[in-house]
Amino acid sequence: MRAEVALSEDGKLNVNGSVTFNNVAAVVERGIALFNHDDLVIDLTHVTEVDSSAVSMLLEWQREAGRRGHRMSFANMPQNLRGLTQLYGVSELILQA
Repeated sequence: MRAEVALSEDGKLNVNGSVTFNNVAAVVERGIALFNHDDLVIDLTHVTEVDSSAVSMLLEWQREAGRRGHRMSFANMPQNLRGLTQLYGVSELILQA
């Protein structure tokens, strides 16, 4: 399943579907194209499948937000993704809402 990234009416960036090696580059690009707020909240409620590439997506989005002078946080991170951030020792770097 392909992941979708969309801006909601309340200004959150919603990620839906699977984020894996097969599609992570496109998901990162689509997300960055929608960075248009100073306080970005990425809602991960509907992420259905992840692998380690999803961790790199979170970190890349945070780096890009920082380059643009935006604050960013992630909301509703699925347990499997939270577990990967802990496994790789980067959970403290991922700002959660």
